[in-house]
Amino acid sequence: MEKLVINGGKRLMGTISVSGAKNVALKALVAACLTDEEVIIENIPLISDFMVMVNIIRSLGGTVKIRDHTAYVQVKILKLKKISLEEAAKIRTSAMLMAPLLARLHKAIIPNPGGCRVGARPIDRTINGLKALGVETIYNSDDGYFYIKANNKTGGNGTVRYCFKKSTHTGTEILIMTAALFKGKTMLENAAEEPEIDELISLLNSMGAKIKRVKPRTIVIEGVERLHGTRFVIGLDRNEIVTFAVAGIVTRGDVFIKNAHTVPLEAFFQKLKVAGAGYEIKEGGIRFYYDSPLHSANIQTSIYPGFMTDWQGPWAVLMTQADGVSTIHETVYENRFGYVKELKKMGADVSLFNPIVKNQSGVYNFNLSDNSPEYFHALKVYGPTKLHDAVVEISDLRAGATLVLAALLAPLQSIVFGVEHLDRGYEKFEERLASLGSRIKRVKI
Repeated sequence: MEKLVINGGKRLMGTISVSGAKNVALKALVAACLTDEEVIIENIPLISDFMVMVNIIRSLGGTVKIRDHTAYVQVKILKLKKISLEEAAKIRTSAMLMAPLLARLHKAIIPNPGGCRVGARPIDRTINGLKALGVETIYNSDDGYFYIKANNKTGGNGTVRYCFKKSTHTGTEILIMTAALFKGKTMLENAAEEPEIDELISLLNSMGAKIKRVKPRTIVIEGVERLHGTRFVIGLDRNEIVTFAVAGIVTRGDVFIKNAHTVPLEAFFQKLKVAGAGYEIKEGGIRFYYDSPLHSANIQTSIYPGFMTDWQGPWAVLMTQADGVSTIHETVYENRFGYVKELKKMGADVSLFNPIVKNQSGVYNFNLSDNSPEYFHALKVYGPTKLHDAVVEISDLRAGATLVLAALLAPLQSIVFGVEHLDRGYEKFEERLASLGSRIKRVKI
């Protein structure tokens, strides 16, 4: 067990690099299992989630070697068709291994997905898509496993069409990887269009797949007989960029993030303009800085290209320093304000509420059946407010970044427990913040 000890109130200044995208790195590991040849993945983030996936792949019979920030993955033979419940419960991405298991063994036994307990994160959209591809799926509620079987490599001479009822990042990726080695042509409609998905498509195509995004939300996959090895470089993590950007602005500092200009962040930039925060796109990266008193700005999270759900926690911290009342409306997950209680401990003037939404099915991307009366979907932030030191507990990965940002802003010493959640998605987070001048250290309990 470890904790972070943070003496806040110091401006963050300097230049920093961000890691390869977590949401690409984990999927790249899964994609590497689709072939028996070696796949080399560069610019990997050395985070605990990545290592969990590495261990699962090794348990299936694969070999994974890591040198610096490069992974060498080869799965000559898949020895198992079942993912361990103990390992898989740690990380939701493990469910995606159904794709290589189906493609190579025609069977998969997958536990109900784990990972961050943020919302229900329904898998029904993926299961319905697999059924459309001709895959038999049975869920056993007694043991918590999905039993999945591909009786025939589907598709034939025609085209299988499947339209997602609601957008799903993970579901889109699973069906892309599954269909890549199925016969015939598959057309996915209302498919997610996050840039991380396009990175996965680029990786798969470099392995010999035939996948094309023909429209913003339509992807066509022509099945091939086999995939081969490749070398692939992961792009930068959008979430890390936003985290360090907010850290610089909220502490009234000046932070330059190398190569951040290569990442699509338009929805974030638009809200920074409204709030009056400073940013400057330059050759080699983006500068984020405190320019003048911040103004309140309302956001509504949404699927890409909208304001990312993972950014709303850091944005809440930023708005505690803005003049006026800001609202944050969460539409992607039904229960994602786990940080609010802890933020209140630090003096934040915030209140949860449920806005009046006439067309809930059209606005909310989560399944309305997963909603609950005790869940709140919006937050009011009153500012500017002076935050103070406190002892807080991290509930999930993005909440962790949120509370660390608040502690960097608050004067005196704050203690942050639950550091293992941060390690799931940020490599050496406290060391990189320290390089910008923050007074932060990790202490064993």
